[in-house]
Amino acid sequence: MQVPKLKALVFPFYAKASLVFIGIYAFVSILFIAKGIILPIIFAGIIAIVMHPLVNFLTKRKINRVVAILIALTLTILAINAFVLFVISEVTKFSDSWPILVEKFSAIFSDTTAWISYYFDISPQKISDWLAKTKGEFLATISSLIGRTIVNVGRGLFLMFLLPVYIFMILFYQPLLLEFFRRLFGTDNRSQVSEIITQTKTVIQRYLVGLVIEAIIMAVLNSIGLLALGIDYAILLGILGALLNVIPYIGGIVAVALPMMIALVTKSSGMFAVYVLIVHYVIQLIDNNYIVPKIVASKVKINALVSIIVVLVFGAIWGIPGMFLSIPLVAIIKIICDHIEELKPWGFLLGDTMPEINIFNFKIVKQKSIIK
Repeated sequence: MQVPKLKALVFPFYAKASLVFIGIYAFVSILFIAKGIILPIIFAGIIAIVMHPLVNFLTKRKINRVVAILIALTLTILAINAFVLFVISEVTKFSDSWPILVEKFSAIFSDTTAWISYYFDISPQKISDWLAKTKGEFLATISSLIGRTIVNVGRGLFLMFLLPVYIFMILFYQPLLLEFFRRLFGTDNRSQVSEIITQTKTVIQRYLVGLVIEAIIMAVLNSIGLLALGIDYAILLGILGALLNVIPYIGGIVAVALPMMIALVTKSSGMFAVYVLIVHYVIQLIDNNYIVPKIVASKVKINALVSIIVVLVFGAIWGIPGMFLSIPLVAIIKIICDHIEELKPWGFLLGDTMPEINIFNFKIVKQKSIIK
C-alpha cells in the first residue's frame, strides 16, 4: 500500500506579514519591558570590548588575567570619576548664578510679551493668561521629570556598582562566551562566526575610541569658541555640546541651542546668539569634514536615513541611553547581515553605498529606413 505524500504548507503573503509584525511587536515589547536588565549588559559588553586590548597588553606582560582586568577596570573608573568631578564643579558654578539667569529670563519674557502685544494687536491679558497656563503645565512637567530623575539617579547609583561586576565577568569569561557562539552555530559555520566576532570587536573598538577622541577635540573647540565670544560658562557648555554631539543629528541641535539661550540672557545684544550659531556651524564643518572621517570613520558605514530612524526608535524604547547605543548596535546588525547570504539585502539597505544610476546614459537605436 502506497503512503500518500504530505504537501508542504504554503502560507499566503498576508499570513507571513502578520507573523512578522507580531514577532517585531513582541521583540520590541521585550526590549522595553526588560530594559533595566538588557541595558547594563549591553553597556558592560561594549565597555569590555573597548577595554579588551588593554587587558591583552597586560596579560602579555606576564600579569595574571584577574589582576590585569582589575588594573584596567580601576584605571577606567578613575578616569570617569575625574571627568564627573570636573563637570560637577562646573555645574556648581552655574547653579550659583541660576537666580540671576531666571530674573533675566523673566525680563526677556516681559519684553517679548509687550512686543507681541504691540505688533500683533493681542491683548496683554490674553498673553499673560497663556503664559500663566503654560507656566503651570511646565512646572507640572518639571515636577514629574524631577520625580523620574530621582528614580533614574537611584537606578544609576545601583548601576554604578553593578556595571563593574558585569564588565569584570565578561572580560574574565570572554573565552567561554566566544566558544559558546562558535558552537552555537555549528562546526560548518565556525570560521564565519569567528570572522563576524572579530569584525564586531574591531568596529566597536574603533568607533568608541574614535568617539571619545572626537568628544575631547569638540569640547576643546567649543570651549575656545565660546570663550573667544565671552560667553559665560563656556567650558561647561563646551563639554555638554561635545557630549550631545555624540547623539547623531538630534544632539547637535540641542548642543547649539543651550549656548544661544545663555548668550541671549547674559549679553546685552542678541547678535551674540548669532555669533554662537556661526561658531557652532564652523566647528561642525571641521568635525564633519576632518575629525569624523579621520578619527571616527570605520569600515561599517550607516546611511543618514537609517541613522535618524534608529536614533528615534532606540530613544523611544530606551531613552537617552538608547540614543547613544543605537549606532553601534546597528553597525553590529549590519556586520551580521553582510555575512549571511539571505540577509545581505538588509545589510545593503543599512549601508551608505549608493548604486550607480546612469541618468544621462541613453541608448540611441538607429532604425533602418525601408525603401519600397
